Order: sequence, then structure tokens, then C-alpha cells
Amino acid sequence: IADNMLFRDYTTYESGKLPDATFQFSPRVGFNYDVGGRQVTQIRGGTGLFSGRPAFVWISNQIGNTGVLTGFESRDNTTIRPFNPNPDAYKPSTVSGAPASSFQLALTDPNFRFPQVWRSNIGVDRRLPWLGLIGSGELLYSRDVHGIAYINANLPHPQSSFTGVDNRPRFICSPSCAAGTSANRLYTRVSDATVLTNQAKGYSYNLAFSLERPYRNGLFGKLGYSYGISKNTVDPGSIASGSFTGNAISGDPNTPALGYSQFSPGHRLFAAMSFRRDWFGFGATTLSMYWEARNTGNASYRFASDLNGDGSFNDLIYIPRDASEMNFEAYNVLVGTAPDTVRYSFTAADQEAAWEAYIQQDPYLSEHRGQYMVRNGVFLPMLKRMDVGVQQDVTLRLGGRPNRLSVRLDVLNVGNMISDKMGRAWRMVTTQPLTNAGADAQGRVRYRLRNNNGVLISESFERTSTFNDVWRMQLTVRYSFNQ
Repeated sequence: IADNMLFRDYTTYESGKLPDATFQFSPRVGFNYDVGGRQVTQIRGGTGLFSGRPAFVWISNQIGNTGVLTGFESRDNTTIRPFNPNPDAYKPSTVSGAPASSFQLALTDPNFRFPQVWRSNIGVDRRLPWLGLIGSGELLYSRDVHGIAYINANLPHPQSSFTGVDNRPRFICSPSCAAGTSANRLYTRVSDATVLTNQAKGYSYNLAFSLERPYRNGLFGKLGYSYGISKNTVDPGSIASGSFTGNAISGDPNTPALGYSQFSPGHRLFAAMSFRRDWFGFGATTLSMYWEARNTGNASYRFASDLNGDGSFNDLIYIPRDASEMNFEAYNVLVGTAPDTVRYSFTAADQEAAWEAYIQQDPYLSEHRGQYMVRNGVFLPMLKRMDVGVQQDVTLRLGGRPNRLSVRLDVLNVGNMISDKMGRAWRMVTTQPLTNAGADAQGRVRYRLRNNNGVLISESFERTSTFNDVWRMQLTVRYSFNQ
């Protein structure tokens, strides 16, 4: 049945056909040049095409979602279902073989190609005239040639759009919606028809600098900084339908715009130092330190509902320029359990003032007013942590051979030992600040501001409380033979 269905843009797919074997050509060239032949300045780099195998779970999705439904039982008690070589022995008597009321499809574009990127880099290393320092700088750039993408072929083109400043496309259940849902579908029996395909829009770059003092006279030190950006149209996961429905968008989900990858690194600054000296005459003492500040992730602000009617809770918010572009709906909420419930009422004016204050305190929102949220465009505040360690070696001679006893104490996240506010990461208070999104009588996007126990939200980030957020101490004893 699925092979004869006309999906979006009158396209058909063979549900039982896996991708064909295709030839991938990956030429590359690189160089390494010692300027002047004096080992003072070295320039290195290269460019080329890089191909690789995909995560084969992307391909196997199609095998399990062809429109043919299967069922199974899991039984630990073999007395209820003892082994029987007859495959029909435990077949339910109610199976009719009639077509299912709904089914899911995972399909593959017949022109699908395995992932391939064009990648180039250029780097410079120079021995500096001060203190024997070595400075390095490098730029790495990649662009998708055959990137991964998904579409839902059972989703029609948008039939309408909202009015007002947020005039994104809108699906209005025409020609049809599945019974009991608001999801717009070409075939109501097909819950979705997710197609694995390619895109060539994604790119990434990383710029890095470092200053290093190579180990000499017992001292080593290094300081480095890097900044990286990675953008694509989707971060593919292990389940085809989830990769599509979980992809945050502000327009037609079948033509997603470039957004930040969830693995986009952002900023990173680090410093490392080690000093080693034999002060006592029986073994060296080593002092070491590592400090790092970095972005720990990114996220998107989305509506807490299916705003555009495509069947997914993945709609990015529009950031208003001012209160005149807001459209809040007054609402009430009950907090607590009966008979001690408390009723809170939030007027449109209350929410406008709270949302304005929320935007002002959020770096991303305040800098992108009048725009749609870019997927994963909010980067968490920098995490700053430092580890310190001290190691004492004791040199022994046993049987005429040198041996060494090493005792090391490490304090991880030492800043948290000083203050419980230091060395802790951040997380989003919520990624869905606007709820109950829909359309008003004029077709404008209308919504409510989320509250927490009767208090409208006011902050974007809060501190995490995990094992890694507290300081830890580690004592290590090691004995080395013949060293």
C-alpha cells in the first residue's frame, strides 16, 4: 500500500528499498612548511573531502517501519508459554489480518548519499623570542557535501499563515486531520512518513590560539583559547520520526533553516601549569594546576504546544520588539491540593511586564528582538573550574635498582571548596516560557507566560546541583619498580 501512496509534491517511495551502494571520492592534499628552514616558523594545513559510514541505525529505521505491523510478547515464566516449534501455537485468535487503523513509515530518498564533508585547515606555529615560548594559531573549517536531513512526506504544504508580526506558516487541517488529533496529514492512517535524505547547508568552524612554555628547568605552562560554531538543519538521532518532530523550527518543518547544532562548542579558555623540583633531596615535588572556562551547552526557546498545527511541539518563539507586539491571554491557576488550594490570576498586563523583564535579563533574547529564535541559539553561561594537585616522590634503591614511591593529592573543583557559588554549572529554568499558544480571532499568535507555583518566571538560568558541582579530594599512592 505504502509504495503506491502519493506523498508531498506527488512523490512516491519504495518502503522496502534500502539505499543503493554509491561511489564516494575523497581526494585530499596537505602540506607542512618550515619557513626559512630554521625551525622558527612552521605553516601547516590541508584541504579535502572526507567520507564516512553513517550511524546505521538511520538506515535500520526503515526496516522496522515499512507499514507492516508486528507484535510480540515478553514472558519470563516459561510455564505459561513453553517452547513450541509450531509458529501458530500462541497466535492470538483475534488477529484478522485486516489493515491497521494507523501505521508509521520510515523511508529513504532514492538519491540518498552517505555523509561527506569538505574540510580545510590552516595553522601556524612560531617559536617566540621570549622565555622560549611557542605560539600557535589554527583555523578549521568544514562544510557538508552530503549532510543528513529529514522530511515528513505525509505533511502537506502549509495552507495558511498567522497574521501580525509573527506571520509564520500554519497548518489548518486541510485536506484532513486524523481523528482525535490536530496533526495535519495527507493520509490520516499514516501517522508520519519520515524520509531520510541529504542537505548541503551545514557548516562548522573552529579558531584556536595557544601560548606554550615547553617543559624546561622543571616548569611547564600553557594558555589556550578556542571559539567554535557548528550549524546544520537537524541533529539526527537514532529514531527517524523523533529526529524530525524534535527539530525546532519557525517555518515549514520540511524546509528547516540553519540553526546551531546541539554540539556547537562556543567559547573555551584554559590554562595549565606544572612545576617540579627536588627540594628535600630524596625525591621531586610536583605542583600542578588546570583551570578552564567554557560554554557547557545550548538550547532553544519553544512554545509549550503545537502552535503551527504540524503535529509537533517544536515551534520556536518570536521575540517581540516591545509590548505592542505581545499578545498575552489572561488566565488563572490553582496551586496546592484541596482544601488548601490558592488561586492566582494573571492579567495580560501582568504577563507583558514580566515577559519584558525576562527578555531584558536574557542576553540572547535582548539582543535579537524582532526576530525568530534561532534553533539552539541560547548558550549557557560559562562554567569556570580549577583543579590543583601536589605529588611527592620518594626515591628508593632496592637490590641495586631504583624504585619510586609517589603520593599524590588532587583537589578537583577547588573553587567550590572556597565558596559554594563557585565551580557550579548552569541549566535552563525552562526552554518553554510561553504556553497555551494558539490563534486569536484575528489570526494572531496568542499565548500565556509560564508560572512556577503561582509566580511568573523571571530568570533564564539556574545553578545545577550534581556530583560534578561540588569539590572532591583524591589521594593516590603508586609504587613504580625500576624507575
